[in-house]
Amino acid sequence: MGRRGRRQAGVAGVVLGAGILVVVGLTTPWQALPGAPEVAADPAADFTAGQIARAQAFDTATGVPGYLSLGLTLVFAGLLVATPLGARILGVLRGPWWVRVLLGVLVLTVVEEALRWPLGVWFETVLRDYGLSTQDWASWTGDRLKSIAINTALLGVMVVAVVALARRFRRWWIPAAAGAFALTVAASFVYPVVFEPVFNDFRSMSEGPLRTNLLAMAERDGVPVEDVLVADASRRTTALNAYVSGFGATRRIVVYDNLLKAPQPEVELVVAHELGHAGENDVLYGTLVGALGAALGAILLFLVFGPVRRRAGVTSIADWRAAGAILGLMTLATFLSGPAQNFVSRHIEARADAHALNLTRDPVTFAAMQKRLATANISDLSPDAVEYVLYASHPTAPERIAMARSWAKLNGVPGP
Repeated sequence: MGRRGRRQAGVAGVVLGAGILVVVGLTTPWQALPGAPEVAADPAADFTAGQIARAQAFDTATGVPGYLSLGLTLVFAGLLVATPLGARILGVLRGPWWVRVLLGVLVLTVVEEALRWPLGVWFETVLRDYGLSTQDWASWTGDRLKSIAINTALLGVMVVAVVALARRFRRWWIPAAAGAFALTVAASFVYPVVFEPVFNDFRSMSEGPLRTNLLAMAERDGVPVEDVLVADASRRTTALNAYVSGFGATRRIVVYDNLLKAPQPEVELVVAHELGHAGENDVLYGTLVGALGAALGAILLFLVFGPVRRRAGVTSIADWRAAGAILGLMTLATFLSGPAQNFVSRHIEARADAHALNLTRDPVTFAAMQKRLATANISDLSPDAVEYVLYASHPTAPERIAMARSWAKLNGVPGP
């Protein structure tokens, strides 16, 4: 493809990128509590010295294998992009080109995961030492293998599609962008009902005061919810959590079974937070932004692969041996886009917190719930700048408690 084709793709990428910025700018709640007095987040105000020390020790213990795993992933991706490693590994495979692409994705994934496996064992050992994991090694291995299998299958389909389109169309980035958009939307619908049950069993919450109150709260909030489900998370972890997934006919609120041990008002506040996500259609908007980002990624892949192909030892992206370089570029793109996604996510989560406070008008219980979650999950109470940018998709517990105090002052009610 000549300069004209690259120029067309570049223009399309700029327009699509601008569109993503507009959507994100218009849908992200940059101020969760407009006009509220600012309250500083201070871990020492709500957590004991022992709890703070435990959180810091846990962060240090998990940080080492976590950063090593991330570094290994990036180094492996860099080798696939900047050297002929991937092409040489895939060059020994036989069969139709699409079979070789699928096998190539599988082989490269197995190599990377084999290198990362000891770090995963290390991380899991730390979780057990701190009482967060309840799995035995057979269960842990099964979950990890299932996750690898699902990711490998999805990656294989995507890479085969890219190579197939490149072999057929000169401007392959156009159908690739459309396909990436459609696949992301479809996955958002399918994931709650197909992939989530692979890792957990779900049951409808039993009839009783809690379920009645939760459904009544959803109705009062004007949020249609298909069901409130309980996940058997306790067979895997002692961490407490709840989340909302799907939209339309697949929207449901999921509560970890071990969260049900908390006082009912705290459980209701967690669910009120999730209703905030549902009421604001966060899953829908997140899917839209993710789909637009996937489409942009297809265009960027077209633009950057020209300079990459020589270092990767392939003739073009239509060369089936290019699967390794494509995987490497996908990995690097995911890493580079992570901080921006976390930045937006923290604002969305803050809005859901504000929604929970507005719905329940109970900042004291809200703060108690945040302390319970942070203590049970051994959350990092004061992450450094790098950790905050790379990993923090939610505000820290002290930040969320500070919001409760701001909300209380704004509304003239007793605060925590």
